[in-house]
Amino acid sequence: MSGLKNSLYDLVERWTPVRRAARDAVTALRRLQFRQQTRGCKVEDDLVLFCTFGGKSYSDSPRAVYQAMLSDHRYDGYRFVWAFQQPERFPQVAAMPRTEVVAYGSQAYNRKMAEAKYWVLNFRVADYIWPRKGQVYVQCWHGTPLKRLGYDIREESNANSMNSLAEIRQKYDLDATKLTYLLSPSPFATEVFTSAWNLKARSKEGAILELGYPRNDFLKNCTPEELAAIRSRLGLTEEALHGRKVLLYAPTFRDNQHQGGGYRYTPQVDFQRLREALGEDYVLLFRAHYLVASAFDFSEYGDFIQNVSDYPDINDLYLVADALITDYSSVFFDYAILGRPEIFYMYDLEDYRDTIRGFYLGLEELPGPIVQTEEELIAAIRSAWTDRSYEARYARFTRRFNPLEDGQAAKRLAQAVFPTENGGKQG
Repeated sequence: MSGLKNSLYDLVERWTPVRRAARDAVTALRRLQFRQQTRGCKVEDDLVLFCTFGGKSYSDSPRAVYQAMLSDHRYDGYRFVWAFQQPERFPQVAAMPRTEVVAYGSQAYNRKMAEAKYWVLNFRVADYIWPRKGQVYVQCWHGTPLKRLGYDIREESNANSMNSLAEIRQKYDLDATKLTYLLSPSPFATEVFTSAWNLKARSKEGAILELGYPRNDFLKNCTPEELAAIRSRLGLTEEALHGRKVLLYAPTFRDNQHQGGGYRYTPQVDFQRLREALGEDYVLLFRAHYLVASAFDFSEYGDFIQNVSDYPDINDLYLVADALITDYSSVFFDYAILGRPEIFYMYDLEDYRDTIRGFYLGLEELPGPIVQTEEELIAAIRSAWTDRSYEARYARFTRRFNPLEDGQAAKRLAQAVFPTENGGKQG
């Protein structure tokens, strides 16, 4: 039955006129429901709503901003709401001072979206929700992009299986119209975001806040005690590793791999071969992109592979990893803050670059080797700590893409957005 349901879903999603009509109908229905559920709600100047990745986790820049405000007495006048798809998984958040937790997409969520003066999100707000007069929508986004976004996707062939080029642009149009601020970590990202969201057409270039990414503050501020606790949670203590190095493999999704309402991803890696070649000296952490709905089973590889796709905070994984393996994911911009080796396993480079997506920067700027075969990948892993040929490129990369990552970005964003007079209560 589930197979038939997925097939019908895929048929509707791939047939553009039907897909658009279905989406428009659902959005209109949800918009009507939202209005009914939020009737009588008034915007409350001291209320801030946080949500990351559509309610999937307690992480990223919204979490960093929230924690910065909690720890600063100047913001004691504010109240907070977190939205999660599974609120029961986050009792520690519900127990925090002045904080309420609601179920993402529920009636309670809709009412809080209508009442909160501030929305701090790292994804596009749902199409059926529009800010009221006086509400402030802070779009933090979730990474410096290598892949082209929004209006920068130029060809229909570079769109994806869920959306045509026109639909992608429509989604960014909606977001650009709604947002008050769009967070940027660098001059490079500012230029990209201005173009991708088509901000000049709306005279909204001033919406960009170029302050650095709050989510990366912890990479600079993590204490030895905090790192030890992370290693313990992940089972990666020195005693457990027995001298082995930790590799983090974090590939992105493929726009043309979609089934049954979500993106699917099949790793193009012979993990048994990697285990045979590297198992005595390395442990591999596998981290799927948050959009990927695939289930992964690595049990046959013993303690060589640990699936950390559902681990709540990728910063912890960065900190315990001795090296990063990725492809086109923006994780490599953040991981470069640590100055550790990076390897780019781009087995489908030509297809991804020329057919699936275009790139914002030349591959010659990447701070590590590009490999396309498993033989090259194994060799690159073994030489990652002795190969000095990428040091100058790595330094240039860090200066260009991470100039503001000093551990203070959350404080800067809070100061830029949230008034401290009268404890946040205006008027």
